[in-house]
Amino acid sequence: MIYNTSIDFAIELDENDPLVSLQEKFYFPVRENGEKHIYLCGNSLGLQAKKTEDFVKQELDDWKELGVEGHFHARKPWLPYHEFLSESYSKIVGSKPSEVVAMNTLSVNLHLMMVSFYRPENRRNKIIIEADAFPSDIYAVESHLSHHGLDPAESLIKLKPRDGEVIIRSEDIIKVIEENSETASLIMLGGVNYYTGQVFDMKLITHEAHKHNIVVGFDLAHAVGNIELFLNEWGVDFAVWCSYKYLNSGPGSVAGVFIHEKHHNNNLERFAGWWGHDKESRFKMPDKFIPINTAEGWQLSNPPILSLAAVRASLSIFDEVGMRALIQKSKILTSYLDYLLSQIETDRINIITPDDRGCQISISVKNGNKDLFNKITERGVIADWREPDVIRVAPVPLYNSYLDVYKFYKILEDIL
Repeated sequence: MIYNTSIDFAIELDENDPLVSLQEKFYFPVRENGEKHIYLCGNSLGLQAKKTEDFVKQELDDWKELGVEGHFHARKPWLPYHEFLSESYSKIVGSKPSEVVAMNTLSVNLHLMMVSFYRPENRRNKIIIEADAFPSDIYAVESHLSHHGLDPAESLIKLKPRDGEVIIRSEDIIKVIEENSETASLIMLGGVNYYTGQVFDMKLITHEAHKHNIVVGFDLAHAVGNIELFLNEWGVDFAVWCSYKYLNSGPGSVAGVFIHEKHHNNNLERFAGWWGHDKESRFKMPDKFIPINTAEGWQLSNPPILSLAAVRASLSIFDEVGMRALIQKSKILTSYLDYLLSQIETDRINIITPDDRGCQISISVKNGNKDLFNKITERGVIADWREPDVIRVAPVPLYNSYLDVYKFYKILEDIL
């Protein structure tokens, strides 16, 4: 597509957008003057779907009217409630329903997965991770190394870009895998780097790591609901994600886990809990733990229904639209933003996000001057700042318009 910088072009794109009506399904923050904010922060917290209130209220009403009997007789019974999300999740991450489960929060799930999938033996004890991974991922892997009596300074391999570059090249990741083929136990990366917006080649990384018997896991916080995923087909061992970013399920909402079906019968070590026990005998209160023979076998306790209701409300929109249509719009929307930013004549900003990306564009600000971010905020733009020098903006295809992107560009151009 050939872009241009006129407002008429943005309006025309919106008029021809088959998904434009989806904006009406979400609430937007409103400024004091009554105008909607230009919300480009779905990579941090997605907007609330208007139907969320009804989904949550239904559970509140059933709780009010049924009490504990809601576990069996609510309109959506609470006992199997998490199962109502599995089909939707499987479409989003490219898996079988039996391979996914909604539970806990992302960092808790990462710890649970590492209990099962990080099993150091003798020399094979190292973990490979991005040097600029989200801090919680770094903390998690370092704590597991320490738990096993290993020194993170020796057993944690941090992937870094080449000197003078910002992104990590795939060939450099493969080189590190090959160099540590006999000593690496696990590679755990973000599907999309939270800072740069780089999408990693998960299919290639999984294939190369498995050639050397290295377990592969991904933090999909910035990938799920953002890019196309085929976790089962790629053979990824495990993945974890949150649901409050691109999945629009509310602050701190219940997260999700993928565990490949090849591991369901392996009797892997795990931290066990009652909700992960075989459903047929769970209420017989047996002493011996028998895991459910799916990803559900990693559950610890019954999940928070009110939070799951918000997840279910959002996922129902994904079911209506489909990931393919969302990704098709996302590619045009973000490319349009990239083009507009390239037309601003300035040396004060630089786009560090590569072409292999999802919604997010990361804008590096010269000298880490946060004043630019503060000024766009004052003009009604909601984006986010990440130290030391990046403004992250993410036009989300579910609720952002081409006109949103154009308005942001004009505000930024005016300030610069």
